[in-house]
Amino acid sequence: MASGKEYLDYVLEQLSGLDDISHRAMMGEYIIYYKGKVVGGIYDDRFLVKPTKSAAALMPDAPKELPYEGAKEMLLVDNIDDKEFLCRLLNAMVDELPAPKKKKR
Repeated sequence: MASGKEYLDYVLEQLSGLDDISHRAMMGEYIIYYKGKVVGGIYDDRFLVKPTKSAAALMPDAPKELPYEGAKEMLLVDNIDDKEFLCRLLNAMVDELPAPKKKKR
């Protein structure tokens, strides 16, 4: 099941307090970037983030879910209605994430 544009728009609105948020459509789902780094994505109308130490600390009871078959587990963000929490979460995570890989030409 692909994610709906309405859900993407809602999550992006909730993240509007952050500068440098972007997204990319990928096979019916959406990858979410913060400061050029992949922080997570929207899969089957679920907002999932990478399981960094800070994300796990801020969401100790978050269920681990697969975004799609064969992928690594990610953390489900179930309180997407809390803008302040989402901004705090992504700000805590961003420094733990790897820099984007340089594209080969």
